[in-house]
Parts: sequence; structure tokens; C-alpha cells
Amino acid sequence: MRIVIGEDDALLREGLALLLAAEGLDVVATAADADALLAAVDEHRPDVAIVDVRMPPTHTDEGIRAAVQARRTHPDLAVLVLSAYVEQAFATDLLAGGAGRVGYLLKERVGRVEEFLEALHRVAAGGTAVDPEVVAQLLTRTRTDAGLDRLSAREREVLGLMAEGLGNSAIAARLVVSDGAVHKHIRSIFAKLDLAPTDEADRRVSAVLRYLRAG
Repeated sequence: MRIVIGEDDALLREGLALLLAAEGLDVVATAADADALLAAVDEHRPDVAIVDVRMPPTHTDEGIRAAVQARRTHPDLAVLVLSAYVEQAFATDLLAGGAGRVGYLLKERVGRVEEFLEALHRVAAGGTAVDPEVVAQLLTRTRTDAGLDRLSAREREVLGLMAEGLGNSAIAARLVVSDGAVHKHIRSIFAKLDLAPTDEADRRVSAVLRYLRAG
């Protein structure tokens, strides 16, 4: 796996590079600002870009805008975005395209090496990864989606894990239930959210977006 890192904090940037190298991953370039990140992506054509949300000069959304531009130029690029805070709007927008190969993690997740690497590999393989803290905060907020109100407590739990990007087997392992039980819960979620039985992947994305937007 070839990786470019875009992070203006030198300590975190170099720490990430060392961590990934120790795991046998190839960090082909690092960048301290958005322009340098885009140049590195153009030059090295990495598999994954790990990008800070806020980068110089204004430290607002330069990293996000660079990630969007990089994906537009290189559609096969996987992007794992790091943020110091929960930014719900971005987490929602991140999944809106439904294309996968995207992730949004809080920076503190990097310190939990196994979880961070699992998310990185999931995104690189074409999946999504949304930080569990984002999902946890959404659970405490008032919901206005009548379909979500129809979900049972277990179905909400399953949908929350879907929002993190977990597949059926991973959800089953987390909840210590069978794959069949998870499949049954997901079918019920689709029915209660009135999601037509078309493409399974599209329905998962639609269900997760309903969940995130209701937060």
C-alpha cells in the first residue's frame, strides 16, 4: 500500500510515517500544506491519502478541499481524513457520494493503533470508516426522522455499526450474534426506512445517511 500523508503538525506527521513504515506500508511522501499534498498525489499516485481536515494557511477546510480535489483528479484514490473534533456535517458529506474508499477518524484514534490500521485497510480496500465517536454523539441527539423512530434498540445498534463502516460479519462479531441475525436486523432496518429492495450496497449507504443526517 502506497500512502501520502498531509498533516501540518510535524510531530504527528512524522509519527504517522514511522508507524506506517513499521507496519510494512510504503509512505511515499508527506506534506505540510494542501498544495504540497496535491503535488505529492499527482507525482506519486498513492493508493491512500491520509489528510488533516484543517491545514495552512487558514486552518479551516483546506485539507478537505484538497482531498475532494485529489479524488476528482484521481478517482481511485482512497482518502482517510483525520480531525481533532467531531464535525458531523463533514461525516455526512463524506458518505453522500456512496462511492466508498473514504474514511473519517478523530486524531485520537491514531493512538489506538489496531483500530487505526483496521480503518486504513478497510478504506484502502474500497470500504468506508466513520469514527465510533461520531456515531456515539449522534445517538444522544434529537431525531426527526420518523423511520428511525420505528427502529428497535438492537436495530439502532446495528445501524450505528453500519455507520462506522463495518460489514455484516464484523457487526456479528462485535455484538456476539450470528451473521444470520445481523442480516435479519438489516432487512428489518431497510423495511422500516422504506428503502426499496434494489442494490444492497446502495441501501446500506442510504440507511447510514438517514442515520447521520438525523443527528
